[in-house]
Amino acid sequence: MFMSDSAIAAPATRTWVSGVGDDLNPCSRTAPCKTFAGALTKTALDGEIDALDSGEFGPADIRQGVTIDGGAGMAKILAPRHTMSVAAVIVEAGSNDTVTLRHLTVKGQGVNHFDLSRGGIVIAGGRNVLIENCVVYGFPVVGIGFYPLGAMDLLVRDTTIEANDEGIIVQTDGPFFARMTAIRVRMDGNHDGLAILNNALVFVRNSSASNNQRNGFEAVAQFGATSQLDLENVSSSNNGNAGVLAEGSGAVIRLSNTTIDHNGGAGVVPLSGGLILSFGNNKFSANAAGDGTINGPAVPK
Repeated sequence: MFMSDSAIAAPATRTWVSGVGDDLNPCSRTAPCKTFAGALTKTALDGEIDALDSGEFGPADIRQGVTIDGGAGMAKILAPRHTMSVAAVIVEAGSNDTVTLRHLTVKGQGVNHFDLSRGGIVIAGGRNVLIENCVVYGFPVVGIGFYPLGAMDLLVRDTTIEANDEGIIVQTDGPFFARMTAIRVRMDGNHDGLAILNNALVFVRNSSASNNQRNGFEAVAQFGATSQLDLENVSSSNNGNAGVLAEGSGAVIRLSNTTIDHNGGAGVVPLSGGLILSFGNNKFSANAAGDGTINGPAVPK
């Protein structure tokens, strides 16, 4: 028996999910799928998946350019229960693909559950990734882990990352740079707020890394690598250790209009050749071990 072309459903440019859907459905608005994973199999390259309600639709392994929009209800992606996995959301798209995650709540099982999903959103592949208007919390390793296997860019905007072990980690070991921009992002109540390691170029604006157990912001460079972190109009407050830390001769942090206060250690801490540079317009107060050491003035790029 041969099936006609009309009987074989082509991937759709727009699909839908619902808490009362079924992955056997075509993922249309009137017959939605149940999960993002199910909808991904029926969504065309560079298409869009929209949630019709605030149900639970995860996890998801994204291997193509796509937009996933949780809608006004902030659709949920929960870490798999009783199953160890790398992350609730994995992005390993192609080198020319753009992935957008918007209006999503990505929830882990708590920072003590190392036997379950270890990360909220882990990004390894793609050309451009946008995370916008999301909440990521409760993961035992990292809220957002950016570990690109090739040159790529990540933009995180209007997002909260809290109650994870690490809030955001940016790291690559390749001969390329992981580039991230964070705008209006709260990295609060984690172990560390933001950590960048080895060949990372990160710009943070209008954001906070506060009430973390250890450091607010840290840049670490090892084995001849470069880690550069620019902080503009951010706050790093009430962290258990340093507000801002740079470690290693390739680590450079530039501060502009940044507030660093009430941290358990020094406000800024350069270690092992790391540099912390200032535009001279920052505010320091009530850090337990003092303001710390600014290595010199920052030069506009």
